[in-house]
Amino acid sequence: MGAVGTSGTLTLAAAPIGRAEDASERLRGALGAADIIAAEDTRRLRRLTADLGVTTAARIVSYYDANERARAAELVEELREGRDVLVITDAGLPGVSDPGYRLVTAAIEAEVPVTVLPGPSAVTTALVISGLPSDRFCFEGFLPRKAGERASRLAALADEPRTMVFFEAPHRLTAALEAMAGALGAERPAAVCRELTKTYEEVRRGPLGELAAWSSGGVRGEITIVVGGAPERSGPADLAALADEVERRVTDGAARKDAIGEVAREHRVPKRDLYDAVIARKTRR
Repeated sequence: MGAVGTSGTLTLAAAPIGRAEDASERLRGALGAADIIAAEDTRRLRRLTADLGVTTAARIVSYYDANERARAAELVEELREGRDVLVITDAGLPGVSDPGYRLVTAAIEAEVPVTVLPGPSAVTTALVISGLPSDRFCFEGFLPRKAGERASRLAALADEPRTMVFFEAPHRLTAALEAMAGALGAERPAAVCRELTKTYEEVRRGPLGELAAWSSGGVRGEITIVVGGAPERSGPADLAALADEVERRVTDGAARKDAIGEVAREHRVPKRDLYDAVIARKTRR
């Protein structure tokens, strides 16, 4: 507990993402020493402390999406009164697509000490196991559930050069991969990471189109998707050559609209410019 007359410390503690034995000794000590533990799921916290053999005298409170804003204000008051607060989510690091950001912001504004107990993260674990470039990456969290909003988000990422990491629910995995293939290109390299660090860990690597087809049979477990960034353009696009490619795909049976969209995405050119080039090609014939 914090000394009398001083504020307590807010600690963000990373929880194992699959195996309890991945917990650090620091986490064990912090769970036992905290005055208050704010847990995303109090039942999972009790299961974790039992697995770790940790006895805690802390007051345990729930801290999840629905009550995050109100609970943050309460916890800041506890910190101001000198009590140490530890925040822990179901898995990984608080604040990374999980509750924690609002409390950190409020604590900083209140000039309360904030520290992090680092540890497991599905984001970086999936990134390094994907086989995709990891020197530059961005985390996009969960895609919107509605198809239109999801398509808009992905369209904005079509030219993102960095490797991208997403979370997704297993029952929405196929829809997400199909949307990614449509917006980013069916040949864009990706990896679907399932049940990371757990007994049935699985990593599927391949083009987005192939991964979408694979996932249609049903996939269970915690899912993290890693997608390669947009390839660099080597120079100005030859629209006449791309118009020829569109016509080849039309000859092979593709609808012209679909062929224009696919070629435009693959070569990162504006669809309107390619459409105009296709029309000009037809006019010249």
